[in-house]
Amino acid sequence: MSTKPFRAPSMASFFDNIRSGRLRALFRRGELALVILAILVGAAAGLLVALIGALSTALHVFVFGVERLSSSNLTGWIVLAGPVVGGVVLGLILFILSRTRKKPMVDPIEANALHGGRLSLTDSIIVCVQNIVSNGFGASVGLEAGYTQVASGVASKLGLNLKLRRGDMRILVGCGAAGAIAAAFNAPLTGTFYAIELIIGTYTIVTLAPLIVSALVANIVAGLVSHHGINIDVVGSSTVTPTDYVPAIFLGVVCAGIGIVLMQAVSFIEETARKSAIPLWLRPTLGGLVVGALALISPQVLSSGHGALHLNLDANITLFGLVGLFLLKATASAVSIGSSFRGGLFFASLFMGSLLGKIFAICAPYIGYGATQPVVYAVIGMSAFAAAIIGGPLTMTFLALELTGDFQITALVLAAVITTSLVVRTTFGYSFATWRFHLRGESIRSAHDIGWIRDLTVGKMMRADIRKANLSMGLEAFKEKFPLGSTQRVIMTHDDGRYAGMILVPEIYADPMERDASKIGLETYLHYKNDVLLPTMNARQAAAAFDNTESEALAVVNDKVENRPGGLLTESHTLRRYSEELEMRRREASGEI
Repeated sequence: MSTKPFRAPSMASFFDNIRSGRLRALFRRGELALVILAILVGAAAGLLVALIGALSTALHVFVFGVERLSSSNLTGWIVLAGPVVGGVVLGLILFILSRTRKKPMVDPIEANALHGGRLSLTDSIIVCVQNIVSNGFGASVGLEAGYTQVASGVASKLGLNLKLRRGDMRILVGCGAAGAIAAAFNAPLTGTFYAIELIIGTYTIVTLAPLIVSALVANIVAGLVSHHGINIDVVGSSTVTPTDYVPAIFLGVVCAGIGIVLMQAVSFIEETARKSAIPLWLRPTLGGLVVGALALISPQVLSSGHGALHLNLDANITLFGLVGLFLLKATASAVSIGSSFRGGLFFASLFMGSLLGKIFAICAPYIGYGATQPVVYAVIGMSAFAAAIIGGPLTMTFLALELTGDFQITALVLAAVITTSLVVRTTFGYSFATWRFHLRGESIRSAHDIGWIRDLTVGKMMRADIRKANLSMGLEAFKEKFPLGSTQRVIMTHDDGRYAGMILVPEIYADPMERDASKIGLETYLHYKNDVLLPTMNARQAAAAFDNTESEALAVVNDKVENRPGGLLTESHTLRRYSEELEMRRREASGEI
C-alpha cells in the first residue's frame, strides 16, 4: 500500500493538464461541455464587470469627489480639468503603445467575423484600462466596450488553451460578451441577444444554451458582488391601441435619421484628426478640453450618463432644455470617440435616445398623439436610438422589457426598433462598429463568420507542380516537349522568367491551318496574358476572376511586380473547396460536428 500523502492539485497543474491535452478532449465532446465552459466564462464576466465598475467609480470619487458624475451639480475648474487630465493620461498610454505594439487591437465583433474567435487577452486588458481611464476622468463614453472586450478576451484565452474548434471558439467569445452585457444592465435576455445579434451573428439551438447560461451566471455573480443595472418605473401605463403604433413608428424613423448623422459625425471628427498634423497622443487632451468646456454648460455630458438618464426621465424640462442637452451630449460623445478616447456609445445612445423620446412627447400633442406618458416615449426613443447606433433590434427590445417589466410598452418598442433598423439598413447599411470597420477598408457588415473565406487563399488551393516552358523555344520544340495528351495547359515565361501567358496544348494540335512550324511563334497561341491570380487572394476573389476572364484555369504569380509564375488554380477546384468549407461552417453552426 502506498504511503504517499495526498496533495491537492495546484492551479499550475490544472493548466498543465489543459496543455497536455487531458482536459481538451473532455471539453470538445459536445454541447454539455460547452455549457460548463459558459458557466466559467459567465462567472468571470460578472466579476470583471463589478471590478471595472468599481474602478471607474473610484476614479470619479478621486477626481471629481462624486460617484454619480452625470447627475451631479459640479461646477468650477474641476469640471474642465478632469477630462483634460484624463486626456493627458490616455495620451501617455497611447504614446507608449505606439512604440511597443504595432498591430491593431481586435474587438469581439472583428474577432468572431475574421479570426474565428481568436482574441488577444493582453490587448483586451489594454483596451479595458483605456476605457476605465476615459470614463473615470469624465469622457463622454460608456464602459460597455471595456466590459465586453475583457470578458470576451478571457473566453477566447480559455478556448485557445483548450484548442476548441472554430465554431465553439466563436460561441465562447459570445458567452463572454453576453455575460458582460447581462451583468452591466441586470438584463440576462439583453445580454443573450446582444451576443446572438452582434457577436455571433446567427441564432441556432446549439448557441442558445451556453449564451443564456453565461448571461444568467454573470448576472447573479455581479448582483452578489455589487449593485448593478438600471430600472425604469412606468406607473399607470394605459393599454396599447393600434393608433399608438403610429407615433412609435414615426419616432423610430426620427431616431434612425439622427443616429446616422451622429455616426457620420464621429467618423468626420476621427478623419479630420487623422489628416491633421496633431499627433495621436495629443488628441485626447484636446478632446478632453472640448468635453470639459461642454461640461461647464451641463455636467450631464460627462461619463456614460447613468445618473443623468434617471435624473431626466421624470423631470419636467422644457423643449429647448431637452434639445440643448441632446446636442451637448451628442457633441461630447462624438468628440470623445473621435479624439481617441476609448469606450462605446451603448449607454450614451440610451441616454440620448431617452432625450429624443421626451422631445417627441412634447411635440406629440401637436400631431394628435398626446395621451401616452412622456416616460413611455423616452423608453421607445432610448431603445430605437440605441438600435440605430449599436444595432440589434431584439437586443434593444428585450432591454426595454427587462428595464420596465411592461409588455405593453415592449410592443411599441418592437415596432420602433424594427422601423429604425430597417431605415438604417436600407439607407446607411452599417451600425457604429461596422461603419468604422468599413472606413478601415474591412468588408465586415455583421458578426457572421467570413474569416474562413480569407483563410481559404489561392496560395493554399493552387497546384505548385505546373508545366512551364520558355516562349522563345518555338512551336516545333514545344510539340516535341509536350505531345498531345501529356498535359492540358502549359504556362509560358519570357527569358527573364516573367509570366507571358498560358497555352492550351489541345488547341495547338487542333489548329486547322497548315503552318511552317519553324517560322511560326508561340505568341499566336497565348491566352490570359494579363489575367493572373495572386497567392493572397481568397476563394471569393478567385471565383470572381474566373467569371471575369471566362477561364477554366489561371496561373498564380508571386506578385504584380516580379510576375513569376508559381502555381496553377482551376475554377472547378476553387468552387469545390469553397463548397466544402461552406458546408463545414454550416455543420459547425448546427452542431453536427
